[in-house]
Formats: sequence, structure tokens, C-alpha cells
Amino acid sequence: MKLIHERVFSLLLSLAVADGVAVAARQKSTKPVPMQTSGAQSSATLKENKIARGRYLAEEVARCPDCHTPRDSNGTLDRSRWLEGAPIWIMPTQSKEAWAMHAPALASFPYSDQQAQDILERGIGANGISIQPPMHAYHLHHADAMAIIVYLRSLSQANR
Repeated sequence: MKLIHERVFSLLLSLAVADGVAVAARQKSTKPVPMQTSGAQSSATLKENKIARGRYLAEEVARCPDCHTPRDSNGTLDRSRWLEGAPIWIMPTQSKEAWAMHAPALASFPYSDQQAQDILERGIGANGISIQPPMHAYHLHHADAMAIIVYLRSLSQANR
């Protein structure tokens, strides 16, 4: 029976990898070839790419909006108040002394680069102490942390 499970797992894994390669090939073949651009245009493109990567990391990987965006009466994330801070809607099953009751606003991004790096790379809050649950203590690579910072700053600039 164990051998059957191992073979099924191997087959599913190989199918998933093959599907991922096929998707990547389709995406690669449909992407336009970038044109040569001037330095200013290419730095704008680099910033747009960094913002897109930061958005992906913040929204799809770290899932920041789940706690940092208010919810409407149906429990759905309120897109009109995206990442503007919200009451924490989850509670621990056992009493925890250090449990945050409110997730701060990220869209206005009140943190310096160093504070943001401490939060995202070391799990140290802006107040100098460890991040409180339910926030995860992230230990991101510097480039990923910087992409998230650029994305969050782009939100504050868009709201002005």
C-alpha cells in the first residue's frame, strides 16, 4: 500500500511540475519582447516591476490585507479602505498576554526604511520589541522586503 501511495504521489508531482512548465512556456511565448528604452523609462519600468512584486508578496504570500484591511458587514475585505488598518478579527484559543487587538495602517506607510526592514526582515516592531501575534515574525530576504516597502509607499502616493 505504501508503494502505491509513493507512486501516486510521484505521478501527481510530475504532472504538477509538467503543468507548471507548460504554463511558464505559454506565458513566456505570449509576453511581448521589451523594447530598448531610455534610462528614465527603464528605471520607471524597474520601479513598476518592484511594485508588482511587492504587491504579489504582500497580498498573495504574506496575505497582509487579511488583517490590515477593514471588513464590511458581510466580512468581505473593504477595497475602498485597502490596508488602512483594522481590528483583529481572530482570537487565540487560549489567553495570550501579547496579542495585538488592531492591525496598523500600511497604506499610509508611517515607517522609515529601517523600521520596515526590522519588521519584515527581523520580526522586530517599530517600538523595538518582537512583533505581537497574530502578526507573523517574517524573516524576508532584503530584496523582498524592499519590494514590499516600495509597494506600500506606492499606495500612500496613490491616495494623495
